[in-house]
Amino acid sequence: MRRIDQYLEEMLEKGASDIHLSTNHQPCYRVDGEMQFQRGTEKFTEEELRELLYEFTPQRNIDELEENWDTDFAYELPGTARFRVNIFMDHEGIGCVMRQIPSRVPTFEELNIPEGVRSFCFLTKGLVIVTGPTGSGKSTTLAAMVDLINRTRRQHLITVEDPVEFKHRSLGCLVNQREVHVHTKSFSTALRAALREDPDIVLVGEMRDLETMEIAIETAETGHLVFGTLHTNTAATTVDRIIDKFPADRQNQIRTMLADSLKGVIAQTLCKRIGGGRIASCEILIVTPAVAANIREGKTHQIPSIMQTGKNVGMCTFADDLLNLVKRGVITPEEAYSNAIDKPFLQKKFEEEKISLDLSITSLDDIDMHMEEGENASKSEKTRKKLHVNPRDTAALRELITILATDENPDERNGVEALEYSQKLLDITGQGDAVTLLLISASYAELAHFGEASDWVKRAIKVARSNKQKELAANLTRFNNLYKRGIPLRGESL
Repeated sequence: MRRIDQYLEEMLEKGASDIHLSTNHQPCYRVDGEMQFQRGTEKFTEEELRELLYEFTPQRNIDELEENWDTDFAYELPGTARFRVNIFMDHEGIGCVMRQIPSRVPTFEELNIPEGVRSFCFLTKGLVIVTGPTGSGKSTTLAAMVDLINRTRRQHLITVEDPVEFKHRSLGCLVNQREVHVHTKSFSTALRAALREDPDIVLVGEMRDLETMEIAIETAETGHLVFGTLHTNTAATTVDRIIDKFPADRQNQIRTMLADSLKGVIAQTLCKRIGGGRIASCEILIVTPAVAANIREGKTHQIPSIMQTGKNVGMCTFADDLLNLVKRGVITPEEAYSNAIDKPFLQKKFEEEKISLDLSITSLDDIDMHMEEGENASKSEKTRKKLHVNPRDTAALRELITILATDENPDERNGVEALEYSQKLLDITGQGDAVTLLLISASYAELAHFGEASDWVKRAIKVARSNKQKELAANLTRFNNLYKRGIPLRGESL
């Protein structure tokens, strides 16, 4: 038994979707979308973690990691589950993320996939794109679509993935699954080869580059059904993303090709269910003649309004689907609001439906379903509760950054996270807030980047003086003196 297996078994017991292993950190699990550190365990050293990871990493991937500083592959816990693995290097050392791939392909009903998506599985040709941010369930949705096709059609289906995630047995269809770097050199190489392999349906795990996009569109144009994925937030912006990938002198041609070949876009995100677990919220664009005309004429900004009026043909916006999930009692209004793209529009919908939305909520009950409130939860975990519903809560952001950058307990501190949250705070407050600039400086100091820390605190001093905050300016000067001596801020310093 490899040592990684015990971590994976614990991951399965917790019901986690991912496990994160990082140098100078404890193991961390993603449960229902939130990160949970495994408290009470030792942090990995660089040498310990490298030895643990290299024990199960194929030599080809070790070579790729040492050349490119990251690598992807799949790992199987015999008889239990499969995992998608990414190993990478960061400023601390080596790190790894492993995502569980369910052993059984979920059904449409289990995934809450709207019926409009089912129609895409019975097309004979064209391009269908599933899009959404990383971790939004795109691979699972595609797996459910492939499974439906496999059970209801008698055709040849080729998948190109990196790595192969869900394994499909040939049922009604002959299914060939190819893995990039194992069975083919690249997505584009496999796509070109697929045209000589008598396919009816081709699935492209990721349309990463211009060449892959171009071949996918051409394959759809030549009478094949092509499924692909992108990382965009909405169905309408997916069209712009594809067109913008091409040089300006080719964009008119690509608009015409897309208008003829694109059949639909499914955008999705994952929301936290009431009572635990997550559920997909979907936006569906079906390319009707009106949508095709807008794509051809470069009027993609009009697509959202067409989607609003296209419910009778199966179209659905995020706002409509989120509202429906709230009305069914599946997610809270606050969860819907935090996941909405157009928040003011959804808020207006709530008002029309007389659904109350409380953005002042400062705590949730689902950080850890196995502990009493406050019993074992860390200070940072409690503070993250406040940001779950309202990510723009400046008071909660300041509190969390202070903990991550200056807490006396080293298990609470994380300079990288502190900087990430500081950037979010800066986006809200701008550079005219001295406290924000102070917290950025404290985050750099936690990472021992004292030059940057001093630069940011000097900016904070200027802002404080211009705002006539004399006491704050004096404290900031004291903090700068600590930075000059290589001393980070700690709780009592503040």
